[in-house]
Amino acid sequence: MNETLIVNKNDANNRYDISLNTDFVKLRDYFSDLLEKKYAKICIVTDDKVAKFYLNKVKSVLSTLDSKIFSYIFPSGEASKNCNTLNKLYEDLIINHFDRNDLLIALGGGVVGDLTGYCAATYLRGIDYIQVPTTLLSQVDSSIGGKTAIDFMQYKNMVGAFYMPKLVYINVNTLKTLDKAQFDSGMGEIIKHGLIQDSEYYDFIDNNKADIAEFRLETLIELILRSCAIKCRVVEIDPKEKGIRAYLNFGHTIGHAIEKLSDYKLYHGQCVAIGMVSALYISCKLGGISKDEMDKAIELIEYFDLPTCVEGSEYDAQTILEATKSDKKMENNAIKFVVLNSIGEAQINKEIDDDLLLEAINYIIK
Repeated sequence: MNETLIVNKNDANNRYDISLNTDFVKLRDYFSDLLEKKYAKICIVTDDKVAKFYLNKVKSVLSTLDSKIFSYIFPSGEASKNCNTLNKLYEDLIINHFDRNDLLIALGGGVVGDLTGYCAATYLRGIDYIQVPTTLLSQVDSSIGGKTAIDFMQYKNMVGAFYMPKLVYINVNTLKTLDKAQFDSGMGEIIKHGLIQDSEYYDFIDNNKADIAEFRLETLIELILRSCAIKCRVVEIDPKEKGIRAYLNFGHTIGHAIEKLSDYKLYHGQCVAIGMVSALYISCKLGGISKDEMDKAIELIEYFDLPTCVEGSEYDAQTILEATKSDKKMENNAIKFVVLNSIGEAQINKEIDDDLLLEAINYIIK
């Protein structure tokens, strides 16, 4: 099986494939047939969990290339997405004499992809990289569109760059080694895609939720393909997040605050799910969606065992509100809050006051 989407079709400098497969075999074909350069050195960047499952498999696939293969492994988790890990990766590349004619491969989830992409954007002012996402969330979201970043202190994705990969290569079967919480975390972003861009896709998710939860491969392939197509379309229209791409931040404003206050113990998609509940509440209060539509969306989120509320002393409403104002989505001291005009149609609202935000935050505090 091989399904391919093309990102930035009309931009020769930033055009690349999203290749959907059930193994790693065809990755080698891209080096033989489609990628422009012959890379002397390739560094596979991954974390210690993913390395156990897939590093040797990817190395084996690439072993017939006329390239010297290196690897760089760092501890898994959001706690590694920082300057310290990045500096060690820079040093490793320098020691091994990587130059602009060489390549990085990000093999892993969103943390690996974001950090590797930012390293590629900044090392020697830019070298090529490929995304090989292994989690559902990274396959449908973070690997696509060239948003790269690291966290700065406790501030998520505060230092980054827009830098497009040369290829996104998805092996759907890597999802078999995900734990359920990570898989469900990816469903948070997938549900978001339907809510903000495609009501028919949202209905597809709802109508096929049992098959998705049971890991029916054909359904998963269609699910990932349709989510990738939505992200691809948005990126083509707005590559630098000046307009419609900001709609992808639905649920993220409060979600990022929750993520930070949890000390990153909650998965990103779990925090987005909680943030979406607040955003659905605000959308309902503003008249964009009905109470029934809000309740149905929350039921779908809960079906995939995603949290819809938080509890604990660290989740005080005022503290969460203040954390939202440290987010990178602030503009002229106003929060660019994404709301729904209807299911499948989003917009940015910069006029939501603190009272409504606090009301929505209290709605998700148990």
